[in-house]
Amino acid sequence: MGQLTTHILDTSAGVPASGVAINLYRRDGTNSVHLKSLKTNLDGRCDKPLLSEEEFDEGCYELEFIVDDYYEAKNIKCPFLKDVIIRFYISEKSENFHVPLLISPYSYSTYRGS
Repeated sequence: MGQLTTHILDTSAGVPASGVAINLYRRDGTNSVHLKSLKTNLDGRCDKPLLSEEEFDEGCYELEFIVDDYYEAKNIKCPFLKDVIIRFYISEKSENFHVPLLISPYSYSTYRGS
């Protein structure tokens, strides 16, 4: 059985993004159903997988990263990005899905890791 994880790196400072609030949603048609909220640790990761074992299922999900609060805590103005929402699809329950986020005050990127 697979699991869902994430990792956030602040590329503008070259450090893991700690203390970032993350909301996980499952898409049900046009609705988003909130599953859980977490914060990243000092390594920019969550202490536990976002989804694992019986929680982990195929379907459409969204990760909402609240980056504005992260940069505000560092006294950095972030007028462009307030949050980053990544919608993705889990198509195989036996595989691990890692969704890293690379952020700066004016850009972000992501990819499917392993």
